[in-house]
Amino acid sequence: MAAGYADILRAPHAARLLTGTLVGRLPNATAPIAIVLLVRAAGGSYSLAGGLAAVYGIANAVGQPLLGRAVDLYGQPRVQLPAAVVSALGAVLLVTAGIGSLPVAYAAVVVAGLATPPLEGGLRALWPRVLGAEERVHRAYAMDAVAQEVMFTVGPLLVTLLVSLWSPGAALLVLNAVGVLGALSVVLSEPSRAWRSAPREAHWLGALRSPGLLALLGAFLFVGIALGSITVAGVAYADDHGREAVYTWLMAALGLGALVGGSVYGAREWTGAPERRLRVIVALLALGYLPLILTPGVLAMTAFAAVAGVFLAPAIACAFLVVDRHAPRGTVTEAFSWLVTTFGVGASLGTAVAGPVVELAGTSASFAVAGAGGTVALLVLLATQRVLSAPVRPSNAVPLIENDRSGAAEPGLGSGHQA
Repeated sequence: MAAGYADILRAPHAARLLTGTLVGRLPNATAPIAIVLLVRAAGGSYSLAGGLAAVYGIANAVGQPLLGRAVDLYGQPRVQLPAAVVSALGAVLLVTAGIGSLPVAYAAVVVAGLATPPLEGGLRALWPRVLGAEERVHRAYAMDAVAQEVMFTVGPLLVTLLVSLWSPGAALLVLNAVGVLGALSVVLSEPSRAWRSAPREAHWLGALRSPGLLALLGAFLFVGIALGSITVAGVAYADDHGREAVYTWLMAALGLGALVGGSVYGAREWTGAPERRLRVIVALLALGYLPLILTPGVLAMTAFAAVAGVFLAPAIACAFLVVDRHAPRGTVTEAFSWLVTTFGVGASLGTAVAGPVVELAGTSASFAVAGAGGTVALLVLLATQRVLSAPVRPSNAVPLIENDRSGAAEPGLGSGHQA
């Protein structure tokens, strides 16, 4: 499996684009915990800290598809870098103003969240042109999903380290400065500068006019709910066992499972329609969440958490391919950004639902929310088989680049084209 990923990273520009995107997304991955630590260090309440973090998340959810559409219309450099700078300035405003003026604090997190550049969707729009062959793009999607798991594991640890060395405010500033450098590295690369979206039909719904994409988003809203609920249920389980470290073990096991699952999935060349494969993977994902309801001892629970994580990265990687097949022409970055947004909103809803469930029915019931979320996601995919079976463009199609009259450009998957 390592050899397959090494082959991807040896492709021209691939390692730079992946690294730059991950670094550029560090502010987004670490913002919630950094905001909470900043507010608490300034003497603010947990309610205020949670409120600011929630507003940041909502603003980010709104901004991603809007900026994704702008990228499709105007290109990556003209949108990604200015957005990264504006988002960083929002963080600077929050650190500078503190919580002395709540309107300013809330305005700062709105700016920071709303302007977060859609680097994730942008990278997935670039892979077809950088890698060419469809099986290599599919493997890159799996590698991307694995890299996300690593980033969301390392990010909070990095925040903790920077806070211990300096302060929460300094941590927020450093991470946003690094994020701008990551975005700069991406937009200065040749693929990013040359990429242009395919011509698009003018439509106010943009990517959302695709029934297949809407079906996928509906399913992944519930996948997000499942994952978000586990974060709260894990805290409740750790409280029941009297050790905060237990929560760390559970989350690390979940991430390790996703890392292993994504690595194995990406190492294999898959055949057949990805929509059908996605149904199987989501079924296994839902099944993997069910043993958590038993809430056994710590060792067994940690093992169950690892199993529960195995099919998460493959589900995300397969969803990337389905998005690419169902996104209307000229909307690929926006479509990927909608998936990011929907998954994030689902995770927030799962967190919000699991809290009251813990208080009303206990820890076991809160883990049942994850199982229910995975099950409903599967039911959505089963109920929408007809629209998902009719993609806008098949994944094995290798059309010539639109507007390439000479036919000299290298064919790819049709997600976009280079100028």
